[in-house]
Amino acid sequence: MPPVSKFFRVALEGATTDGRKIERSWIEQAAKNFNRATYGARVWLEHIRGIVPGNVFDAMGDVTALKAEEVDIDGVKKLALFAQIEPLPALVAINKAKQKIYTSCEFSPKFADSGEAYLVGLGVTDSPASLGTDMLAFSATAGANSPLAARKQNPDNLFTAAQEVVIEFEPEATTPSLGETLFAKVKSLLGKGEKDNEARFTDVGQAVEAVATSQKDLLDRFNTMDAALKASGEKIQSLTTAAEKDRTDFAAFKTTVEATPNGTERRPSATGGTGVPTTDC
Repeated sequence: MPPVSKFFRVALEGATTDGRKIERSWIEQAAKNFNRATYGARVWLEHIRGIVPGNVFDAMGDVTALKAEEVDIDGVKKLALFAQIEPLPALVAINKAKQKIYTSCEFSPKFADSGEAYLVGLGVTDSPASLGTDMLAFSATAGANSPLAARKQNPDNLFTAAQEVVIEFEPEATTPSLGETLFAKVKSLLGKGEKDNEARFTDVGQAVEAVATSQKDLLDRFNTMDAALKASGEKIQSLTTAAEKDRTDFAAFKTTVEATPNGTERRPSATGGTGVPTTDC
């Protein structure tokens, strides 16, 4: 199962890269409305959506959840959007290599027929917020010639200024093996500190019972596997015997066919005037 990240900040109310401003209500609406069943927001490298699978611009993961929280930025309270993502191995690898450590949101201010904001994508980039601010000033006058225009899913969408983030992944849950479970159980029963003899005997009895139960489970599994192996062996032997009989029957049939006349009478031997055969054909 892919790892899932902890929540990390992806946007703040305020500036965007095309001269508009992220309204506080947009962050509230994006957090409230996000639903993967409605529309799944994927993670893209530099906001570029690859067309042909198997290249560097493939999707790098999925946004799984959003939430809005107020944060303090230089003494000013601002509403921030936090995301949780399910990254693909490529994103985990580049994140560990300290690449693409900034994120930028793609907002649709009036998504579908809802009339409310929605997060339709998340970009990972190496362009920090300072560059985003410079691009804001440029894009505000560039209009359709904005260098980011071609990367938008819809012309009305906007990108937030890229903010540096630290993506931390939740540890993957692992299921302990049967041996580990048994060891932990016996250890807990026998390692509870000073006890009187009666308590020790009780714990030893419980430990022995746990070992016996475990061994019974192992023996049951072994017996099941042994029975299946024997059945497979018997089936193989049966198939081998049948194949040998088929070979014997075929050899006998071949001998019979070769010894059987083909239905044409043999020509009688030619004789000379003395009655002695001179040919045999």
